[in-house]
Amino acid sequence: MPINLSKGQKVDLTKGNPGLKKIMAGLGWDVNAFDSGGDFDLDAAAFMLGADGKCPTDKEFIFYGNLAHVSESVKHLGDNLTGAGEGDDEQIQIDLSKVPANIEKIAFTVTIYEADARRQNFGQVSNAFIRIVDEAAQTELIRYDLGEDFSIETAIVVGELYRNNGEWKFNAIGSGFQGGLAALCCHFGINAA
Repeated sequence: MPINLSKGQKVDLTKGNPGLKKIMAGLGWDVNAFDSGGDFDLDAAAFMLGADGKCPTDKEFIFYGNLAHVSESVKHLGDNLTGAGEGDDEQIQIDLSKVPANIEKIAFTVTIYEADARRQNFGQVSNAFIRIVDEAAQTELIRYDLGEDFSIETAIVVGELYRNNGEWKFNAIGSGFQGGLAALCCHFGINAA
């Protein structure tokens, strides 16, 4: 049975699952019936962060325009342009054994593509979640349902994996940003040009 997390809750990932190496972060969402009429293109991304909370280089920003880190530790499985269908809308694979030593955290985010131009925000999105799956066993370890706390935000830091005393933990963050992907890039030290 997966552990269902609340905002701000932290849980051990590798301590209770010895030998856990390959995991998948699945992110999903639905668009509310009263939406703006245009397609919602939500984009999942992973920011690989050093001890300072910033990406060492632009190469540690994994998204639809940079699908894999050179270490092969983080791989984005591709952009879903509509969010149609059940289950995960986008997936990111993580090989914990290959994460470079200078990376302390991997933050998972969701943004709305062209949110301002399309007049869209997370107030129009429901059932957003992240789940962490043990790829070898195909079992869901952790699930965090974001709830309906967002109204005007166009970017969300959903959660993060982080190192703690040689083990990996997961933190359910659920913090929203205005300004979409550019605001997140700035927050994590990436030049968003």
